[in-house]
Amino acid sequence: MADLKLALVVACALIDPDKRVLIAQRPAGKTLAGLWEFPGGKLEPGERPEQSLIRELHEELGITVAEPCLAPLTFASYGYETFHLLMPLYICRRWEGQVTPREGQTLAWVRANKLRDYPMPPADIPLIPHLIDLLM
Repeated sequence: MADLKLALVVACALIDPDKRVLIAQRPAGKTLAGLWEFPGGKLEPGERPEQSLIRELHEELGITVAEPCLAPLTFASYGYETFHLLMPLYICRRWEGQVTPREGQTLAWVRANKLRDYPMPPADIPLIPHLIDLLM
């Protein structure tokens, strides 16, 4: 087995007052287009996961998140064909601003027990039971 590059990506389950989780559909032209995922992205060099998530949530959704409002929940470890993904999942219940799709993505607020109704990348699927346990 060839050594696979490790990709570190951070994701967030934004949770609204009705205990729904925000997911975003990857737009056409991107890898895994059409699949639904938790907002987040790759870490920039020198960034901590929380800093990256704060930056990504602002870039993707136009919201401001304070670091103390991010709580680690679980993580995904998944071997894709050309790289291995390590993805911590944080939850966030407080932010400033209105959630707005800023990168052409479609957004949906979904109950945790309905997340499996949305096609997701294989690395995201094992995160769903943790959200169900937390929110249902």
